[in-house]
Amino acid sequence: MHFHLDKIPERSVKPRDVGLTMVMDKGLSLREVENLMETSSDHFDIVKLGWATSYVFPKLQEKLDLYREANMPVYFGGTLFEAFVIRNQFEDFRKLLDKFSMEFTEVSDGSIDLPHDEKCELIKKLSKQVTVLSEVGSKDVDKIIPPYKWIQLMQSELDAGAWKVIGEAREGGNVGLFRGSGEVRSGLVDEILTKIPFEKIIWEAPKKEQQVWFVKLLGANVNLGNIAPHEVIPLETIRLGLRGDTFDYFLQKL
Repeated sequence: MHFHLDKIPERSVKPRDVGLTMVMDKGLSLREVENLMETSSDHFDIVKLGWATSYVFPKLQEKLDLYREANMPVYFGGTLFEAFVIRNQFEDFRKLLDKFSMEFTEVSDGSIDLPHDEKCELIKKLSKQVTVLSEVGSKDVDKIIPPYKWIQLMQSELDAGAWKVIGEAREGGNVGLFRGSGEVRSGLVDEILTKIPFEKIIWEAPKKEQQVWFVKLLGANVNLGNIAPHEVIPLETIRLGLRGDTFDYFLQKL
């Protein structure tokens, strides 16, 4: 940092296992990736190429190379995994991961009906090949999963070999963990945390008010995902109590 301030929350240091910020790349140009890495790479930890944007992006290999040259882990969005699975092309997906030398992948079932035992088996297979992030929750706004079921699903997927489980919110932050208005389902989150360690969960929180809510609940080193590239530095100031939303909160706690 450029200067010293007292009473700043202690942030975990990269490479870190907790306090992660996952960025959603929804089609950044190569120049935008370069700019993002120049300005913000110290403040985020992993990049998701949103849903199946990697299928249509014209310079995929060049983009992957840029992230890797900056030592930034990157992975394909879970919808791409689902697109392969629904077409009975799981082995083709595994080959795709090898073709592009991917070290991470996301396993999800937010858009397809995938028996959970089968999902866990696919996690188990993939975890022998790459590091797996598994997503829990539906993209269907009308599909409400009760808290006990979230807990069962998350624990089973961790037991199957997932490194982290992701709480679904979509890029709009209006399903899964959140109501259609974007409000956090606080009772759901509280119940999940009674059984699943907070460091094992990445909470998708694309909206500022959602990020603030989780930072106030779990502190500066909560894992947050689906962060827009231009929101990386603003989020870091929220984590450090240097934005109005958490300014007094951390001064009172430290």
